[in-house]
Amino acid sequence: MSDASEVKAGGAQPRLREKGRLMSASEIERTLVRLAHEVVEKNDGCANLGLVGIKRRGVPLAERLGKMIAGIERRPVETGVLDINLYRDDLTASDPRPTVVAGEIGFDVNGRDIVLMDDVLYTGRTARAALDALFDHGRPKSVQLLVLIDRGHRELPIQATFTGRAVPTSRREVIEVKMNEIDGQEQVLLAELVD
Repeated sequence: MSDASEVKAGGAQPRLREKGRLMSASEIERTLVRLAHEVVEKNDGCANLGLVGIKRRGVPLAERLGKMIAGIERRPVETGVLDINLYRDDLTASDPRPTVVAGEIGFDVNGRDIVLMDDVLYTGRTARAALDALFDHGRPKSVQLLVLIDRGHRELPIQATFTGRAVPTSRREVIEVKMNEIDGQEQVLLAELVD
């Protein structure tokens, strides 16, 4: 989940000052091509593979990688969507055990090698919530995490299996991932919280 989204979830809209662009559209594309090949290699193809994007920006990542892997392997790869809002431990919810709607992901995860996808790995809380939500849908054979940006500062023992780019940041800095499907532009920006 993009850092800016995580800050918004916790309260008022933060004021940000852009510090620079970390990735252009072409750099994002090249990174995704590399990640697609890494996923295929680690999973010995895609016969048992399922790609699950964490809403919001993990969804276009999963869809793009699904198309790339299908092109590499010459066979389709199932992709799905995981909404974790009711599973986050940093938001208040009226029901501590949310009801999961069957078929919400879009395919059966039981016995599958699942690659969870998100744009930014920061504290690890989004990934933890995604694991909770995923296991409410079934029992995968394995779960791997793929992120476009790993910025450090983990609060939980979560590590990505596949990382597009590691970007050391301070806690005052924010990574903003912009994707055409959601934002109408394609880039990764580094910004800083302004007092």
